[in-house]
Amino acid sequence: MSIKKHIPNTITSLNLFCGALAAFFAFNGKIDVAAFFVFAGALFDFSDGFAARMLKAYSPIGKELDSLADMISFGFAPMAILHAMLKQIVMGDMEGDMFQYDLISIAFVLSPFIVTVFSGLRLAKFNVDTRQTESFIGLTTTATGMFLSSLGYVFVHDNGMFSGLVHNQWLLLSFVPIFCFLLVSEIPMFSLKFKNFKLLENIDRYILLLCSLAFIVYFGIGGIALVIALYVAFSIVKLIVK
Repeated sequence: MSIKKHIPNTITSLNLFCGALAAFFAFNGKIDVAAFFVFAGALFDFSDGFAARMLKAYSPIGKELDSLADMISFGFAPMAILHAMLKQIVMGDMEGDMFQYDLISIAFVLSPFIVTVFSGLRLAKFNVDTRQTESFIGLTTTATGMFLSSLGYVFVHDNGMFSGLVHNQWLLLSFVPIFCFLLVSEIPMFSLKFKNFKLLENIDRYILLLCSLAFIVYFGIGGIALVIALYVAFSIVKLIVK
């Protein structure tokens, strides 16, 4: 097999490596560094598929490796970030032993890992669902991970309008059932891929793209969460209108 056939899998492996590093830093209280590695993993996640298409280097191993990488980078590491955020808010000490606290507090800070289970279910469902070849049904693990990681970065660095929100333990906890539902829901999420550049056929994509640029320019990293929330809202509106 030529070297180029290994390029997509190498890129996927870098995604997996970034996810492992993100989890490591999250568990050690470096929430912003963990978020950075999730973002890096997302870049590799996009690049491996692009490389596979350009090089025509598809393989069954690549498909399985991609799911495993996504599970770590977007199904586990971002939940470690959310766990770290909740632990810091509820217990006030990232280095301390959380098992000295009551069971309710422990369950509270461990609850994000329920989303990890649903992320695994979502990836398994995607791998056998022939309806999701050109678009998605349910929110992707990548989008979920990016949303939570952007909040993690804001948690550390933002002293502006988002600061009070990301330090609200009840708001953060609410994301657990919300994402558990969205990951395995039957809500069609429109594809972000352009088959052509005609305005009428891609109006939703163009609107989302323009809003994304505006949000990220104005709000910085926190804008990523707003973009994903807008994407979900657009998809739900399209489902209702349809």
